[in-house]
Order: sequence, then structure tokens, then C-alpha cells
Amino acid sequence: MKKTAENICPTCGRHKLIGNICSGCGLPYDICSCATLEKETAHKITVTITKAKFKKLVTVINGIDSNSIDNIAKQLKQSLACGGTVKNNEIILQGDHSQKIKRLLVSLGYPEENISILKK
Repeated sequence: MKKTAENICPTCGRHKLIGNICSGCGLPYDICSCATLEKETAHKITVTITKAKFKKLVTVINGIDSNSIDNIAKQLKQSLACGGTVKNNEIILQGDHSQKIKRLLVSLGYPEENISILKK
């Protein structure tokens, strides 16, 4: 069955609707909690500060789910006012953002105990 606009949950945008129930979380689509559940069950997020070409520092973030990685990268780039990209399920941000990145990831809903920052 093809996913059309009529049978996809408008809240999470990923799961099918069965009646008005999201198939991902089992709740009505107006109180769908798929995004919250995804962040609570997230794997360990590793933030690494390393040097790239020409001895420039970059912040590399691993462990964010591939379904939401583009959206998270966009929000982080806007909040930190920096450039960046998504490659191989990693978010690569230009510059050293070790002071702010943990606070921003927590504000996006990721548990603080799942975030570790490493400097190389």
C-alpha cells in the first residue's frame, strides 16, 4: 500500500493512520508521541571535536536517528550560526561548539545522560 497524504500521521509524518490512530505509538494523531518516544529511546550520542583540513576545528555528532538527522542538523546550524553538513549518519558542524552543543541537544529533547563530549 502506498503512503499517501490521507493515510500518513500528520503529526510525526512517518507512520500510517489506522482510522485516526497512529500506527507508531498507538495514540490518536492529534496527540501522537512518536518523536518524543524516539528521543527517549535514543542511543548514545557522541560529540567529538576534531581537526579537519587546514587545522580547522569541526564538531562531529554521532548517534542521532537517521529519520530526524536532517531536521536536527538544520536546527543546530541555525542555533549555532555555523555551517555544516550530514554525511554517513554524522552531523559535521564547522567550529568548536563544545560549550553549547550539550545544552542545545538537551533542549531538543535528548536525555543529558546519553550525550558525551570528546576532544581529540
